[in-house]
Amino acid sequence: MEVVFVHGALVRDGQWWWQPTAALLEERTGVRSRSVALPSCGETGERGGLEADAAALRAVLDELDDAVLVGHSYGGTVIAQAGRHDAVRHLVLVSSYLPDVGLAQAQIMAGEPDPVAVADVGDSLVAVDGYDAATFGARFLQDADDVVQRGAWERVTAQSVAALGTPTTAAGWHGVDSTYLVCTADRSTSIGLQRDHAGRASRSVDLPTGHHPFITRPDLVVDVLAPLVA
Repeated sequence: MEVVFVHGALVRDGQWWWQPTAALLEERTGVRSRSVALPSCGETGERGGLEADAAALRAVLDELDDAVLVGHSYGGTVIAQAGRHDAVRHLVLVSSYLPDVGLAQAQIMAGEPDPVAVADVGDSLVAVDGYDAATFGARFLQDADDVVQRGAWERVTAQSVAALGTPTTAAGWHGVDSTYLVCTADRSTSIGLQRDHAGRASRSVDLPTGHHPFITRPDLVVDVLAPLVA
């Protein structure tokens, strides 16, 4: 058994984001976990789009016989595109998406009342626009301290346009038992959009956190994960 984490858009170093929960999960249950390196965020040798990210996830799952798969934000779209995999026993979606076939990440976000501003930075890449460490922290990690907020800002990166603009051709969440974690103090993904996608999951749990509960409240995330990995 292993837990596999797929991080969100426009950041790198998923293991850093996931580490507070990974450490507590292993302490409580003995179960280890890892984060998938996403090509679209420049974490592998070649840049790629959504399909490259999905292929990277499938490659990790191919090494496992039994896994709980956790997707944060854009990570849910990667999970959808990766399709069904025999190793996955359960999905956990954290302020994330369960898109049907034919939906691109950009389309999902288009109806948000206050979408995250991004800008073309060349070479078919986009990056967050108009943020600095303080404003990024205030939006995405308001429930974390300054040190964590600065560490997060250092890991913000450009991402392939093709990751955000490519429609899915699979819906890997169909037919898989799933739990959606609704982050009720999230200042990035609206509660309305979270509730919409949570309604597609098998069940949902409300957490009183911002966008990254696996950093700010790993205890609450592990409370959900522990029964799933037993």
